[in-house]
Amino acid sequence: MSIDRAVFAMAGFMVLLSLLLAHFVSPLWLWLTAFVGLNLLQSAFTGFCPAALIFKRLGLKAGCAFN
Repeated sequence: MSIDRAVFAMAGFMVLLSLLLAHFVSPLWLWLTAFVGLNLLQSAFTGFCPAALIFKRLGLKAGCAFN
């Protein structure tokens, strides 16, 4: 698995988790969904993604988006 796919998988998981928590626990968990979306948007423009740095340190190989 590449860093790119790991970032996308983690973002998707976090969105689904926050939606489940918003439904069953509190609607305030939707702020997590907003945070993930904003992070994806800023990484599209800047190329900087904190999750990509963590996955790189864990030894995943670089994809084409996060070198």
